Amino acid sequence: MALSEQERKLLEQLEASLMADDPKLADRLSGSAEVRVHRRRAALAGLSFVLGVAVLIAGVQVHPAVSVVGFLIMLGAALLGINSWQRVGDDGQPSKPQQGPPKSDPPTSDFMDRLEERWRKRQQGGDN
Repeated sequence: MALSEQERKLLEQLEASLMADDPKLADRLSGSAEVRVHRRRAALAGLSFVLGVAVLIAGVQVHPAVSVVGFLIMLGAALLGINSWQRVGDDGQPSKPQQGPPKSDPPTSDFMDRLEERWRKRQQGGDN
């Protein structure tokens, strides 16, 4: 449900006053600190992945067990990085976990809209 112009202005005023009164609380509520944490984790996971590749290559020359450890480091880093990156939304805000079945994609809704339009035309006698 969209906000009216007056409600948006009031909300912006409330946000500005909260930011002026208590910047730490406003930062925490905006989620920007959480975004930074997840981005930092994703960056560390990337570095760990590179370390895992180095251990994997070194293990080929030293001992096969070292290569397995390198692969496990790479796997763990990839999982941590993907998990951390998914927690940050496209707009820089923390993404909310989906509950229930996933929503339909826009192409599906476009398809349904076209079907409904064709049905209305048939009912009105416009499409033979």
